[in-house]
Amino acid sequence: MRYLITLLIGVLIGAAATVFFLGSVRLRSAPGTRVLAPEPSGDPPGTVTVGLSNSFLNEILGTVFRDLDPPAFQLSTSTPGTEEVSFTRAAFQQGCKNSVTLAQEGSNVKTHVQFANSKITAPMAFSGSYNLLGNCMQFKGWADTTIDLRFDQEKQIVYGQVNVEGVNLEGVNPIANNFVTLFVRNAIDQRVNPLELIRAPQLQLMIPVKASNGTVKAQVKDVRAEILDGSLKMHITYEFDGRRG
Repeated sequence: MRYLITLLIGVLIGAAATVFFLGSVRLRSAPGTRVLAPEPSGDPPGTVTVGLSNSFLNEILGTVFRDLDPPAFQLSTSTPGTEEVSFTRAAFQQGCKNSVTLAQEGSNVKTHVQFANSKITAPMAFSGSYNLLGNCMQFKGWADTTIDLRFDQEKQIVYGQVNVEGVNLEGVNPIANNFVTLFVRNAIDQRVNPLELIRAPQLQLMIPVKASNGTVKAQVKDVRAEILDGSLKMHITYEFDGRRG
């Protein structure tokens, strides 16, 4: 009983100290508005559909891990609760870098993207190091994340907003667990968000019509998303404008 009480007090003190040293999680909101499902009545005129599969996106992820450095980022705190994010190499250098590196596989979890149950999920395996009161802690685990789609009509960009639903750590002292969990949450949010999934040059169209001495330009008016089991179907609605010369 004495051990349980001591452990409980330690966890509570750890949670309070975590907020003091790191601040609470402040999610970085992606620009634009949330992408909704298509209208039941059907797509309006000027709409095209683009399909993406689980296998296509995961092939891209596999190529990143195989041919490039694993995605890595460093998050340092200059003042309590203030994060400054900068790039870092995947391999740890001398010293404690307060960094998180994504792994292709770890903790019996494979990093991948999945379309299922009307949701986009993306489990992320990771490892990292964190300087806690002068002690360099090495940690590993995986984050359970979901991705919301957002569209900024002015910038003509489709964004992804990564939401960390949970952090699962291996071999971390219960008292330090709150520190590391909040650190990983902040690092993923501050470094990853917002994801630029589709940029303006990929969305906009320009069709020269020489016989009419002009050009038809198309700009995206609305974006809808249909999340199926194993695939994502984007419904992109354009508005057209004819320009002479």
